[in-house]
Amino acid sequence: MNETLANSYPVLPLRDIVVFPHMIVPLFVGREKSVRALEEVMAEDRQILLSSQIDPSVDDPTTDGIYRVGVLANVLQLLKLPDGTVKVLVEGKARVKITEFLPNDRFFEASAAPLSEQPGDAETVEALLRTVADEFERYAKIKKNIPEEALSAVSETKESARLADLVAGHLGIEVAQKQALLETLDVAERLEKVYGHMQGEMSVLQVEKKIKTRVKTQMERTQREYYLNEQMKAIQKELGDGEEGQNEIAELEERIAKTELSKEARDKADAELKKLKSMSPMSAEATVVRNYLDWLLGVPWGVKSRTKKDLGKAQAVLDADHHGLEKVKERIVEYLAVQARSAKLKGPILCLVGPPGVGKTSLGRSVAKATGREFIRISLGGVRDESEIRGHRRTYIGSMPGKIIQALKKAKTTNPLILLDEIDKMGQDFRGDPASAMLEVLDPEQNATFVDHYLEVEYDLSNVMFL
Repeated sequence: MNETLANSYPVLPLRDIVVFPHMIVPLFVGREKSVRALEEVMAEDRQILLSSQIDPSVDDPTTDGIYRVGVLANVLQLLKLPDGTVKVLVEGKARVKITEFLPNDRFFEASAAPLSEQPGDAETVEALLRTVADEFERYAKIKKNIPEEALSAVSETKESARLADLVAGHLGIEVAQKQALLETLDVAERLEKVYGHMQGEMSVLQVEKKIKTRVKTQMERTQREYYLNEQMKAIQKELGDGEEGQNEIAELEERIAKTELSKEARDKADAELKKLKSMSPMSAEATVVRNYLDWLLGVPWGVKSRTKKDLGKAQAVLDADHHGLEKVKERIVEYLAVQARSAKLKGPILCLVGPPGVGKTSLGRSVAKATGREFIRISLGGVRDESEIRGHRRTYIGSMPGKIIQALKKAKTTNPLILLDEIDKMGQDFRGDPASAMLEVLDPEQNATFVDHYLEVEYDLSNVMFL
């Protein structure tokens, strides 16, 4: 800038904005000092010096709170608003440095000296000019709020210093960073800084775009689910099954709360109930979930029958129910004596062997009677499918738990006596070997964590007496 400067200029401190040369920007002015400075400019047809505040939060800055490098600007238009504020349109003209603030009680006034730009290496500047112009096009596509006029001005500008200022004015960076660009007089260095800021902004904007897209998709999905759920409720109400479904869900919630489920089983029940709430009561999926919850809650959890440990009464029951079989009854009493001294049934399992009709099943019933346990008989003759023991997975139509879980539901206690009848008659085929599945049922080291394929949660069989 080679033109001679005036002796002094009214100063307009700016908050949250840095004006560059060649920029035309609207400003809203409300502070009394700033309004008086504008009135002085309009009355005397002078230029105004625009300089940013160091701390934008200060409402009444001192001269020390204003940057020393600013821009001389022409006031193109001024409009006084009804609330006392002023809207002004200014055009930045040239960089200047405030040399001294002059005493003035009405508004800020300062003398200023021109700042000369350093053009730098011509080839480097030309390469940077093209790079910055191309990058600004990509930046404008992501930023969205950059006006077409700015894009056109940048693409048509062949002057490197002007291009750097135009692009810098539209970057979404901090005031301090823009001020640093304003104070950079080397054109090549300024273009490099502008390019670097633009790259950083583009990275942030791309991440923001991904986040917004992800959030929008999630919101649309949530809104869609809500809309469909409301529609489903309205349809259920019209069909008259909405109230029935709600009553059923309330009943299931009450049963879940009252049943002494394990933590795993309770989490599973809560998850299935949550799914059921979002389904139509008439749908096939809802029926599957309801059946599952009925089974899960129907199996005894923490319910034990009171066992008897009186060996004399046990001997009396065996003698009353069976004549003879002295050795067998003696062995059973020995077995019961061991179990009476042990808190857990970790001993060997009694196996009754003999031809049909000798009293194996009735002996089992007598043992249950003598010990005060519920008696359940499971016939394993001809069982060839492993799923008969472990249960069917819920993916199959008509699936249900295995014979062990069914027996426990029937017994209604966790410590019944289960007689596995005709265990030697089990077979095997392509569906698996049920005898192998029996290991987890009978092994006292494993049966505390027995998992039925249908229930999909661990169930403790360690309190069950098997014969």
